Amino acid sequence: MSSFRNALIAAAALTAASLVAAQTGTQFPGIGRAATPKEVAAWDIDVRPDFKGLPAGSGSVAKGQDIWEGKCAQCHGVFGESNEVFSPLIGGTTTDDVKTGRVAKLMDPTSGRSTIMKVATVSTLWDYINRAMPWTQPKSLKPDEVYAVTAFLLNLGGVIPDNFTLSDKNIAEVQARMPNRNGMTTRHAMWPGAEFKGVKTPDTKNTACMKDCATEPTVASFLPDFARNAHGNIAEQNRPVGAQHGVDTTQPESKAPVAGSGASGSVAVAQAPAAAKAAAEAPKAAPAPASIPAPGAAGVDSKAAQVLTQKNNCTACHAIDKKILGPSFADIAKKHAGKTDYLAGKIKSGGSGVWGPIPMPPQTLTDAEAKAIAVWLAAGAAK
Repeated sequence: MSSFRNALIAAAALTAASLVAAQTGTQFPGIGRAATPKEVAAWDIDVRPDFKGLPAGSGSVAKGQDIWEGKCAQCHGVFGESNEVFSPLIGGTTTDDVKTGRVAKLMDPTSGRSTIMKVATVSTLWDYINRAMPWTQPKSLKPDEVYAVTAFLLNLGGVIPDNFTLSDKNIAEVQARMPNRNGMTTRHAMWPGAEFKGVKTPDTKNTACMKDCATEPTVASFLPDFARNAHGNIAEQNRPVGAQHGVDTTQPESKAPVAGSGASGSVAVAQAPAAAKAAAEAPKAAPAPASIPAPGAAGVDSKAAQVLTQKNNCTACHAIDKKILGPSFADIAKKHAGKTDYLAGKIKSGGSGVWGPIPMPPQTLTDAEAKAIAVWLAAGAAK
């Protein structure tokens, strides 16, 4: 009887183990669980060159222009031509390129490069806009808006006419007009192309090091001194997504290796000679006080206001004392001294024409946050 009972217990244990394995995956039983279809769908948003994964929808060139001017032009220019912050998106293609599928200027080593010159598949353009744009609010565009922005860019590049509406139904026809559609090659080992007769060939012939291996590779490239602070302090312009942290570009490049370097095995970074000399000769700065500094003006908490400008990504376009895309905070304070209500309204509503043609989109910060920044600006934008 006891043998029979033991057999029943063993069978029950095996059944329970099987259920756990089924829930967690048979390859690693007891570790985690299999992702649900809903969880997989949330991540599976890529669009392939054959347009698998492309959602239903449509968007016109005209609608795309409206979205572009409100959410994209401040970084890329009104016509996608700006080279101020990012490389130009538009330019360098011709009607002949649209016919041949080869961009002639790519053969000219002295010519600049725009996105429309290089990208071979319209799916790549759609996919990137969908997952990564706008810079401050990635994945915030709806499918119809992505179609519209893509249509506007293609129109700027001479691929589609002004009255065109791009959709999942006609996007394959648009692919047949991409200026560099015949410029993509499969002559590499990411997948077996016809050039290799279906046989995979490695991209490199490196041999794994098993003894006396180098632990500190040296990076030979560096940012030229004149370009280090070209667009203000990178540390104040972090994208509010992910863990990217910019360095303080108002200071010379540090000679110190990356944390944990040296004998422990991290990478040491080479720096520009001039920056290294400046860093070595610069006087040691006193440590910053631990307490919050006093307001820069009566009733104005400068520190809190500057924290709000970083939190709401104002510093992507504005710096304290120099122009980036928009005017410096100091210039705004000088022009609109004492105009707290006006500044709070402009921060919330956005606009263009006051400081040039590049528009500032409406901002989503709270009224209280807009007022705090406006008070600081109206009082002089003290550091």
